[in-house]
Amino acid sequence: MTDVRAQTTRAPATDDRFSVPLRGVRVDPETRCQHYDAPSDRIAIKFACCDVYYPCVQCHRATTEHEPERWPQTRRHEPTVLCGACDRTMSAVVYLQSNHSCPHCGAAFNPGCAAHHDQYFAFAE
Repeated sequence: MTDVRAQTTRAPATDDRFSVPLRGVRVDPETRCQHYDAPSDRIAIKFACCDVYYPCVQCHRATTEHEPERWPQTRRHEPTVLCGACDRTMSAVVYLQSNHSCPHCGAAFNPGCAAHHDQYFAFAE
């Protein structure tokens, strides 16, 4: 990633560019990070262990001192996914049923992320 607007934020700080608490490595204004920076990589997911959003599990591991905990089924209807294009949140259920685009602004999400849902959510669609 060559975006000069990218910044790294480590615990306990959060990135003040976003409406939710967010951390990550070289995060750009649409939540792309050092690990995932394709044009449609524009979401961040909240982790249950710290109630903070991260662009990916690698960002969580790199910017905290604890192991990531997946989002539990009992909280599946709470806001847990941030769209980096419009800065709005959605529940995990809405995200998992979104057909790879933001239900608020229509921005495309990376369909390849579906292969990693088990790293973020403790339940299936």
